Amino acid sequence: MTVRRLRGIAAAAVATTALVTACGGGNGSAGGDGKVQLALVAYSTPQAAYKDIIAAFQKTTAGKNVTFTQSFGASGDQSRAVGNGLKADVVAFSLETDMTRLVKAGLVAGDWNSGPTKGMVTDSIVVIGTRKGNPKGIKTWDDLVKPGVEVITPNPFTSGGARWNIMAAYGAKSNKGADQNAGMTYLDSLFKNVPVQDDSGRKSLQTFTGGKGDAILTYENEAIFAQQNGQAIDYTVPDATLLIENPIAVTKNSAHAKEAKAFLDFLYTKDAQTIFAKNGYRPVTQDATGVTFPTPPQLFTIDDLGGWPDVTTKFFDAKTGLVADIERKLGVATEK
Repeated sequence: MTVRRLRGIAAAAVATTALVTACGGGNGSAGGDGKVQLALVAYSTPQAAYKDIIAAFQKTTAGKNVTFTQSFGASGDQSRAVGNGLKADVVAFSLETDMTRLVKAGLVAGDWNSGPTKGMVTDSIVVIGTRKGNPKGIKTWDDLVKPGVEVITPNPFTSGGARWNIMAAYGAKSNKGADQNAGMTYLDSLFKNVPVQDDSGRKSLQTFTGGKGDAILTYENEAIFAQQNGQAIDYTVPDATLLIENPIAVTKNSAHAKEAKAFLDFLYTKDAQTIFAKNGYRPVTQDATGVTFPTPPQLFTIDDLGGWPDVTTKFFDAKTGLVADIERKLGVATEK
């Protein structure tokens, strides 16, 4: 995390979703009319934002002959699907580890994160969502582990959003990892209050807005999305919470690398970053206009907890991870 990116932050759903063709058809190759179709494979939450961004891109010179197919789902499932052969020209995930899986598979270039934003296209933070008016007065991490409080969060072995949620809770209660015992004791109590673990962040939001649970751990942008769509939800930004960073890349085997790169470049423009911001995402550049976000006083990053490679092994290894141990005690699957 660079100082420049932190300053920018301060200033400012294999997919269970059906494959969708946006703004025109195409057969995956350039036809006689010059049309090119790109396949966007992404995690579940930014679907609405990409709808508007694609429409804006298609109004530019670079995007006027480009159509898209779009697939949205749980980040880990999407990454594995691409690794298993799902066609993708552009991949957008919740977690850096879902991108590095494709780097190891030879499907994404090793320097995908060499640019000024380190390959990240949007940011967010983990927040606590509640019913409108917050009838149970849930404002802090400690409130989530009180008896009788039901907390909604997805399964961390399918959902990238769940891993962000869990590491936010762990980091906040362990003093950014300095007291592992305190952090794990908290997670053990938290999971006992989780009645259902959906496979993606968007499904968890649907579960919560459908009436299940007293609180939800979610991306700030998901809480904003729910409010924008008329859902009776409030949310609290904890004093100590985790910065969420979402990666994107063009695949090495894209048949239309030029057009895919043009779309990727467009995502960092003022127009695209403003659309992301209006959909609740924190922009990664300082160009977005008309939207501001609060800065939590104790905002930390995944690097403060050791970085995703170490965190993934330590907490989320399906057999030996600390979170896997908690899940097995609860009878929750850690392997697909």
